Amino acid sequence: MIAYFLSDIHLGAPYFKDSKAAERRVVAFLDSIKDEVDALFLVGDILDYWYEYRYVVPRGFVRFFGKLAELADRGVRIVWYIGNHDIWIFDYLPQELGIEVVDGFSVEEIDGRRFLITHGDGIGRLKPSFKVLRKLFRNKICQKLFSGIHPRWTVPFAYNWSHHSRKVDGPSEQDAERMMENVLTFSREYLQTHPDIDYFIYGHLHLFERVKLTETSSLIVLGEWIARCSYARWDGNQLTMHQLTEYGKQGSGLGSIH
Repeated sequence: MIAYFLSDIHLGAPYFKDSKAAERRVVAFLDSIKDEVDALFLVGDILDYWYEYRYVVPRGFVRFFGKLAELADRGVRIVWYIGNHDIWIFDYLPQELGIEVVDGFSVEEIDGRRFLITHGDGIGRLKPSFKVLRKLFRNKICQKLFSGIHPRWTVPFAYNWSHHSRKVDGPSEQDAERMMENVLTFSREYLQTHPDIDYFIYGHLHLFERVKLTETSSLIVLGEWIARCSYARWDGNQLTMHQLTEYGKQGSGLGSIH
């Protein structure tokens, strides 16, 4: 099986100089792998903001959604892990595109290897303010109240919040180290009771890292598509990490190995 893992594309984010160009870059990449890919794992924050109402959905992302639908129609299995930006995927995208949606983590067996896959924003020790936000965003009553506000107010508010957060806060070097320690601690503790996990796959951190945990287990952080355009590829035997070197073409390069 050929499988690809991508995270933190943040389509629609206001800090892209050309949002359409960012979308076309992802679509071109997906088009370049369509003849070989068997499974595509989207590991969170694929969209910078998304909220499905009962009868309407936000505008945009037509090229991207169309390409996912094309891949699904070709028999590609697509699994979308909810991140902290694209929390509010309900039933429209799964039904319309033919994809699976996971909130949390799953363990996938691929070619006899076991992969624990999750976005990573809920792993380990979290800031109290972030814990509160995660609970509010997933609360059914809060979601219902939010859906009652007209999108002309909620959509600009969400994008401005994202833009302000990224410009002001970072992630700083300290935050990146803390988040990395969170996923390392979680992975090592999980291995104590589940020693059969071969790969831990995370997004969220915007780091591009490969860490060897044991002789048979590794931790992978997938990077992002704001500047780096990085991903991981499983070829049926080994997992490799890559970055795009040109528009729509695949370039290769290992993440750091410790």
